[in-house]
Amino acid sequence: MLIVDAHLDLAMNALQWNRDLLASVYSIRTQENYTPGKGRGQGTVAYPEMRRGRVALSFATLIARSTGRPVPHIDYASPAQACGVARGQLAYYRALEQQGHLRILTDLASLNGHVAEWEAWDEAHPRDAAGGPPLGIVVSLEGADPILRPADVAAWHAGGLRIIGLTHYGPGRYAGGTGTEAGLTELGIQLLDEMARRGVLLDLTHSSDQAFWQTLARWDGIVLASHNNCRALVPHQRQFSDDQIRAIIARDGVIGVALDCWMIVPGWRHGDPNEHISLRDVIDHVDHICHLAGNCRHVAIGTDLDGGFGREGTPHDLDTIADLQTIPKLLEERRYPAADIAAIMHGNWLRLLRGAWGGA
Repeated sequence: MLIVDAHLDLAMNALQWNRDLLASVYSIRTQENYTPGKGRGQGTVAYPEMRRGRVALSFATLIARSTGRPVPHIDYASPAQACGVARGQLAYYRALEQQGHLRILTDLASLNGHVAEWEAWDEAHPRDAAGGPPLGIVVSLEGADPILRPADVAAWHAGGLRIIGLTHYGPGRYAGGTGTEAGLTELGIQLLDEMARRGVLLDLTHSSDQAFWQTLARWDGIVLASHNNCRALVPHQRQFSDDQIRAIIARDGVIGVALDCWMIVPGWRHGDPNEHISLRDVIDHVDHICHLAGNCRHVAIGTDLDGGFGREGTPHDLDTIADLQTIPKLLEERRYPAADIAAIMHGNWLRLLRGAWGGA
């Protein structure tokens, strides 16, 4: 089954972590075997494993914060630095596209053509077959700090950016993020207007509660949460409450369930063993969203794999991203019909993109 994963930090891993994602996960692990740091030698994502797992399309991020709280390789001392880093990440995707490894999707025609090509190839080849069409990406900005001025959205859109999340961790320039009680800033209001003008999709992930509701009050269009789990199951501000999930559903949005252990079960911290956490626990979050919606139209996959951690921070039965192919079987065990499984694995994200880009 083809998979759409709505959140992968591919450029960050390639540039800030210096991983050649054209190599296999296992080669990268070996190269990092003696490199200190969380997630080093434990990576789960590279392009060969994405192909093997039929992850035909992903929302690939640009990420570079500037919150006034500098952190090496992710939070920069000035917006100009963050802008430069994010521009470099976009250039990385363009370089891989030029080499034929990736395909940046920006409109309905490119999306439909890409999906049709992958469906034909998938039908003609067994699961472990090598090769295939280029991997498709939709470029997403995780935290809008690199946008120097709201008016610059036009240039970012022209460069291929199609999804923006206003904030990440901390006090973003445009909205309060995870771990804050700050709301939407004046710059954020202006940014939303520019996004609407250009048809850029809004990702609510990482919004503080205050920013979430203020943003929805200002934004009239479709929303998504690319990688977000349920606060009812894991009581933490990073997750969304039932009311927030219902608000996304009411806008015909989609929520991608994430695979960070601490977002799957309550009380887990990085460094704890993960043997008791499995992909079956992820299905609990899928169930919860489906029950709130009364259908399976609003939940999908947004793994966040290798988002600053590795397999030590994911369910124990996931070795690489290719193991996402076990999720359909787990959904079958919970008596999900085949059509709903296909919607969760790829169909819901495709419907959202097609609706946003002028399809039926």
